[in-house]
Amino acid sequence: MIDTVKIRGRSSAEKRRPSAFWVLSSLILPLWSMMVRYRFTPKSKLPQTGPFILAPNHYSEIDPIAVGAAVWHLGRLPRFMAKASLFKVPVFGSLLRASGQIPVERVGVVRPGADSANPIGAAAALIANDAGVIVYPEGTLTRDPDLWPMRGKTGAIRLALESGIPVIPVAHWGTQELMPRYAKRIHPFPRKTIHVSVGEPLDLSKYAGRPIDQRVVTEATRELMDAITALLGELRGETPPPERWDPTKHQQSETGRF
Repeated sequence: MIDTVKIRGRSSAEKRRPSAFWVLSSLILPLWSMMVRYRFTPKSKLPQTGPFILAPNHYSEIDPIAVGAAVWHLGRLPRFMAKASLFKVPVFGSLLRASGQIPVERVGVVRPGADSANPIGAAAALIANDAGVIVYPEGTLTRDPDLWPMRGKTGAIRLALESGIPVIPVAHWGTQELMPRYAKRIHPFPRKTIHVSVGEPLDLSKYAGRPIDQRVVTEATRELMDAITALLGELRGETPPPERWDPTKHQQSETGRF
């Protein structure tokens, strides 16, 4: 397993600016810190200014909190694309809006005149304001029985290619001890350690000037998933499988529990 270290909380100008994140962090982080400690690889960092797309692996339903807290520790504000229906939930919806989360309409549900009907457009608008966004390229929890990243979807890469914003691969390992995949409850004690490795922005220069078609986004997505898998392999001290898990080849649906 690659060496990891504790990182003191960093503070960008974005993080120092008063926002709903201050309220959320004061409510969530103390309890979270009782259950979890973070260890980052020495080179793990996020740009302290400017927009970025963060692409993590996904194998536990508690991953968004784990990744969000990691981003906070690295000095930036965590933002996700969330189902638009969640923004209608009293109080919770207000917190989502106040913290800059991005509403995305479900497939086939489009409200006339709503920017959120287009996830790429909604995220690009947020990124244009020098904010970061976390996008899970797998789209759901991995189906791989050993929790390696499975085949990726093209949303994160398409967003990066269309906006010109850097996409950064990241891997984490340890949340399965806190909440196993598809578990209905967490196991907070003893305190768990989550290891995090943030990679360098993916080099997409070879795609510059090429049409952003299915062939291009599929090829670039494969590179992104390779980068995430390599980071995870280093964290786990294991060799990733030679072929990425493809649910369709194993008669599995890509959403829902199984």
